[in-house]
Amino acid sequence: MKTPFSFVILTYNEEMHLPRLLQSIAGLNAPVFILDSGSTDNTLAIAQQFGAVTLQNKFINHPQQWHHALNNFGIETPWVICLDADQIVSEILRQKLLNFNGEEYDKIDGIYFNRKYVFKGQWIKHGGYYPFYQLKMFKYGVGYSDLNEHMDHRFVVPGNTVIWKEGLIVEENFKENNISFWLDKHNRYSDLVAQEEVERMQSLREQTVKPRLSGTPDERTAWRKQLWWKLPRYIRPMLYLTQRMIFQLGLLDGRTGIIYHFLQSFWFRLVVDIKIDELLKQQRDVKK
Repeated sequence: MKTPFSFVILTYNEEMHLPRLLQSIAGLNAPVFILDSGSTDNTLAIAQQFGAVTLQNKFINHPQQWHHALNNFGIETPWVICLDADQIVSEILRQKLLNFNGEEYDKIDGIYFNRKYVFKGQWIKHGGYYPFYQLKMFKYGVGYSDLNEHMDHRFVVPGNTVIWKEGLIVEENFKENNISFWLDKHNRYSDLVAQEEVERMQSLREQTVKPRLSGTPDERTAWRKQLWWKLPRYIRPMLYLTQRMIFQLGLLDGRTGIIYHFLQSFWFRLVVDIKIDELLKQQRDVKK
């Protein structure tokens, strides 16, 4: 029987991650398409060893890279599964995919997987990080990449979705074991988030996903974002840290988990707020 789905993967210098991911989906007999951003290591050679179809495209941001991938590969399956190179498919999810029958999902456009995030060898189980649902599987030609986001990339489908609560993808970036890598990456991300928020403040950018507290995981995220944008800068990182550590039990994640929650909920958000003020000042100075 022809496999009803294909995998689409983004890469950039992922020789330490890609074999792990491709091994986790081996045996599913699904086509694999890899869009690379100009790797200088063995990423492309590894992809070819596993029989993946590869293309290269200059990286601008994740939403645009996913958009390019979904529109430039010769995908022929009715469904696609979009994964990051530092993710793997768990055995339970692999079994669900082996048993997947597209006819049973005729009225469904997208499927959320549950992400298990690991930082420096520590499963981040609290602080709102588990369960954490991501729309990773959707009907090809129906779902699309949300280009209204600079950095916080997500896929959008117009119709019904379901959640596979036990369908785990495990995400662990070994490069982040070096904290300098994490800090450098999130410093770059903070540029994108700050620019995006300034554009939203000036009504130059809108949300694609409808904000709804009782809706899908992405609709709830959109609702929380609208609330976040209304909170005062410099105060909101402290509020978010308190929420993650106390109310969402981040303290139970131990030393490594506490470090992560502090960096991701406070340090990163504070840097974004500083950069927002810098951008606004630059705009005022230009107008003078």
